[in-house]
Amino acid sequence: MSYQICNRCICDTSIENIKFNSDGICSFCELHDELEKIYPLNSEGEQKLNKIIAQIKADGKDKKYDCVLGVSGGRDSMYTLHNLVTKFKLRPLAVHFNDGFGNPIAGENMRKATKKLGVDLITITSDWRESKDLKIAFLKASTPDMEEGTDIGIATALYGAANKYNLKYIVIGQSFRTEGIAPLSWNFLDGKYLKNVHKKFGTVPLRKWTPDDPGFNLDIKEMLYYTVYKRIKTFPVLYYQNYVREDVDSLLEKELDWKNPGAHYFDDLYQSLMTKILREKFKIDRRIFNYSALVRSGQMARESALEKVKTKYSIEDPKTIDLCIKRLGITEAELNEYVARKPLTFKDYKTNYRLIKLARPAIWLFAYLNLLPKTAYHKYFKCG
Repeated sequence: MSYQICNRCICDTSIENIKFNSDGICSFCELHDELEKIYPLNSEGEQKLNKIIAQIKADGKDKKYDCVLGVSGGRDSMYTLHNLVTKFKLRPLAVHFNDGFGNPIAGENMRKATKKLGVDLITITSDWRESKDLKIAFLKASTPDMEEGTDIGIATALYGAANKYNLKYIVIGQSFRTEGIAPLSWNFLDGKYLKNVHKKFGTVPLRKWTPDDPGFNLDIKEMLYYTVYKRIKTFPVLYYQNYVREDVDSLLEKELDWKNPGAHYFDDLYQSLMTKILREKFKIDRRIFNYSALVRSGQMARESALEKVKTKYSIEDPKTIDLCIKRLGITEAELNEYVARKPLTFKDYKTNYRLIKLARPAIWLFAYLNLLPKTAYHKYFKCG
């Protein structure tokens, strides 16, 4: 495909399998418009939101908590926490997954926010040997999915906590209007994929799955356990709200003494090294789909987004990158050898992708019933 860029956002042909209509509008913009209809910012959307909040409260009656909220210390999760407590009067259990690369600023944000709001915070710390080994395994695997272990670890931490405390709702603080949905070729989440890469390149055995402590195990059978058997649902609360990032910082600073970790995703220091490798090796700049979402929602001018992506992202901090290499316990020469390997994708490994495609009707139903986020359906079938 010859180079093309969307006439509305800044998504372009650097994204595998992107499509453009006759007006030069990309498939990601069309997906955004579809999601706007599902999650409208009007009285209909407000009614849907209030109905779900009421159901969460009813399901949490006589329990210490009524939902689980994943927190990282970044803007999105801290605003979601503030919203749940002050606006919706919910009693969330805040859950943080620690893989050993957390930004100390983000950690302090979580501590201060939960204390001020009177919310219990539990930090689920992965086995450092497993976490580090998975990161190195995915570097050796030579795919863009260098945070696969952390992404799955976050999901299992939330499901494990919901199961342990018998809670039916997991709230996630992500918004398609401000962050977008990552292209499938840039971010493929799959438990079988993780296990195959670990089998090929890992050296530390992964601990076995238990319902309350799933570890890094989230294959199809574990997902069915949590979503079908335990009926745990996910709720993207920001999808129903007019979430404007520029308006949030001052609120969080005033109400929660929040400090910006430095950049989007920088609540996780490993993102610094990962961003550099994605840019240099895979020619991937995740700001493209992040900024495109802001452009579509009117929170960033298209011209400004185009200018911003011409410069190297500030998250690529040399000192932080050196720190990440040291924490991995590898030499710079070893890292360079991994980076020099031929770029591959998830399609070069054993995954559930074929089964996922065959199960498309079932996944749509699960998403419709909120057993899976609706974005999970769109992610696998409408994002390349």
